[in-house]
Amino acid sequence: MLHVANLSKEYPTVRGPLTVLTDVSFTLAAGDAAAVMGPSGSGKSSLLYVLGALEPPTSGTVTLEGRNPFQLAAADLAAFRNTAIGFVFQDHCLLPQCTVLENVLIPTLVARSADDHLARARWLVDQIGLGDRIDHRPGELSGGERQRVAIARALIRSPRLLLCDEPTGNLDHAAAENVASLLVDLHRRQNAILIVVTHSAQLASKFPIRFELTHRHLVRVS
Repeated sequence: MLHVANLSKEYPTVRGPLTVLTDVSFTLAAGDAAAVMGPSGSGKSSLLYVLGALEPPTSGTVTLEGRNPFQLAAADLAAFRNTAIGFVFQDHCLLPQCTVLENVLIPTLVARSADDHLARARWLVDQIGLGDRIDHRPGELSGGERQRVAIARALIRSPRLLLCDEPTGNLDHAAAENVASLLVDLHRRQNAILIVVTHSAQLASKFPIRFELTHRHLVRVS
């Protein structure tokens, strides 16, 4: 369960605080998938960064499965992000010197457990349709293929919350459709919470829950 209560976010500027989010509240359960839409500069990415525990809220609370990450010590917060939250950004952010398999495994390098991450990584690479390219490097892949690798990397630790910031924004129509369908399909199998920030109405239409972020407020529209 993800519970957000009265969340606000401000950034300091020379002219005083800049408010980007005001009194945002919502709850999502395991298996829920939501899209967040809004104009550029409306605070969508800021919302994602707070939900992902990358930035603290100015006020309000965020809890994931009953835990408030902003109450954790720095080392515990890093471990929480690594195990409980997966991120997919508009730019795939793959390491160019690493293979597909190695890129998928990167979040496991700091793992405290002895889980068989290699087997899961190979399974995920098969699920994204790149089993025959597992030893290729990002420079040998198309944009859509690189983004599929980024999705597999985000899922390697079986996160309870998957956050995507414009995951199809840099892709052509065909690649965007492929990546969007894959994302929705893999999410259903994981039974995690999925939140996607997007400008694309076509991508947003794939999600049963849709929000709009305008004038610093988040409103559910479906």
